[in-house]
Amino acid sequence: MTRTTARLARLTGGLIAGAVVLTGCAGEDGPAVDAGRATAPAEGFNDADVAFAQGMIPHHEGALTMAEVAVDRAQDPRVRDLAERIEAGQDPEIDLMTGWLEQWGQPIAADDTAGMDHGGSGHGDMDMDGMDMADMPPAGADFDRMWLQSMVEHHDGAVVMAGTELEEGQDDEAVDLARLIVETQTQEIEEMQRLLDELGG
Repeated sequence: MTRTTARLARLTGGLIAGAVVLTGCAGEDGPAVDAGRATAPAEGFNDADVAFAQGMIPHHEGALTMAEVAVDRAQDPRVRDLAERIEAGQDPEIDLMTGWLEQWGQPIAADDTAGMDHGGSGHGDMDMDGMDMADMPPAGADFDRMWLQSMVEHHDGAVVMAGTELEEGQDDEAVDLARLIVETQTQEIEEMQRLLDELGG
């Protein structure tokens, strides 16, 4: 289990535990818990939370596309290992954010998704499809260097997007995920920069 997945699992577990405590309190003396309120979706989200989830889902999907190619073509085992970790970490985050949007009654894709600048990374629509992997060189050292350079830029965009959520978001879970993305992807950027230095990138 990756550190990202483990943290998300703990986060989910804490929410479940909290729900159990609230359910137990309903039978104690004091004001009765409104069953309708207890089962209704939380309203503690705002437009920034929605934009964060709607923007980060396709951004993560782009990273998964890039990671899948690296798993198949990377020459350096450290690059391949990183790509596998990115897949393992970001795939469950997509599911988590999709669940939030469904709970909030919001569309998975924003109307202007195609024109969004995902974190100002300079790639435009390429962030939506994992960049153009067809233009990448064949397996070898050149591929590893170019892939690392591309993923660093892609991660930079995600960190900017998550930083906006930290500043403007309201939903606790969304803010927690944004904080985790900043931490995890900043560490991965540093790891990729070290690899680039070693590989002559």
